[in-house]
Amino acid sequence: MKSFSFVHAADLHLGYAQYGLEARREDFDRAFQEIVDETIELKPDFMIIAGDLFHQARPSNITLENAIRNFKRLRDAGIPVLTVDGSHDAAPNAITGTILYPLDSAGLIYHLPRHDGACWRKLDCCYIYGVPNFRTRRKTEEELPAFMEQNPPAPDTAVSNICVFHMAVDLPGVKPPYMEAEAPPELLPDGFDYYAAGHIHETGTCRFKTGLLAYSGSTETVSYDEAEHKKGFFHVKVNAKGEFQPEFIELRSPRKFKVIEQEFQSMPSAKLTDMAVQLVKNADEEGVVIIPVLKGVLPAEASRAEVDVTRIRSAAEKALLVHPIVMLKESAVPDEIVRSIFESEFKDLKTKSFEYFLQIFSDRYSREEAEKIARAAIALIEPLTRKQDEQVRQAIEELLR
Repeated sequence: MKSFSFVHAADLHLGYAQYGLEARREDFDRAFQEIVDETIELKPDFMIIAGDLFHQARPSNITLENAIRNFKRLRDAGIPVLTVDGSHDAAPNAITGTILYPLDSAGLIYHLPRHDGACWRKLDCCYIYGVPNFRTRRKTEEELPAFMEQNPPAPDTAVSNICVFHMAVDLPGVKPPYMEAEAPPELLPDGFDYYAAGHIHETGTCRFKTGLLAYSGSTETVSYDEAEHKKGFFHVKVNAKGEFQPEFIELRSPRKFKVIEQEFQSMPSAKLTDMAVQLVKNADEEGVVIIPVLKGVLPAEASRAEVDVTRIRSAAEKALLVHPIVMLKESAVPDEIVRSIFESEFKDLKTKSFEYFLQIFSDRYSREEAEKIARAAIALIEPLTRKQDEQVRQAIEELLR
């Protein structure tokens, strides 16, 4: 077996005009350009892009032109680019397709799932197998076994074996809590030395089956909660013994984000706005994206709508953008006030409520059934406000008879 090296990148999201800004679309292009510059300098045997090369299956012409220009540079340097589709750039249907197919037909990339056996080989070096992205766990469980039956993985013990996919593997410590794990470990093929993965936007490696599972992470900040994650790719060296040594190459071009989380408790909206404005002014810096995250509970008389978001947005002078995230909770109205509202003019309230419910339910049920459900809904109002659990239970049982 010969020694070799390769670049493993993923989640480039080319074409993403984050926050509706052309400058952010250019940022994602710039990150790819830096990857290509670094790759040409490193002179690997090939490059792997493990999904979400583009932010959508049909990118804009300018995004496509920049991508083609960079892929041509890699081709001219003799560096093949091997891809699989991701959750963003997979074909939404057979008619629409994905831009990855014409790029493959033009010889600018080699889209693994589209070729016989879903594989690529380098003599005396490696066997590379790639699977598509199926978007959800249910579809993955249904369709991945069928895909592998049509394109059986065939790892070769005489060379190094690499499996490429764009999915979160359902493993403790691998899948972020906010993300669905599409791939049960047992569904992924055995016998590979390196699992080149995408979809999780944070870099990391761990032992998996008989090999190494590696997520290279994203190359730009796709969501503000990823701002602290390092952005880059892996340069992986494989020696003649088949030992994989990934080195993370951090990018210099990604735009700086400043996420400012602040807790507010029972503070009037005007004062809260003043404090948020000052936080933004203190964080102001040339070209940054400032994300003030406003948390806490407003006083009972205040609402989120009273927070002057426009003023907060315009507080910076040098930043590219200020994008406030308002996560403030409004105080609940006390029970005694709710009861006083319901107890006043209760008959009139019941009449209006019955007419409203009847109108809603008549769209789905016969007139007789709609009246029955509407009466039951009205019967529930008073015991619910008085917290009379037994009467609520009886009303529901009556409805179900």
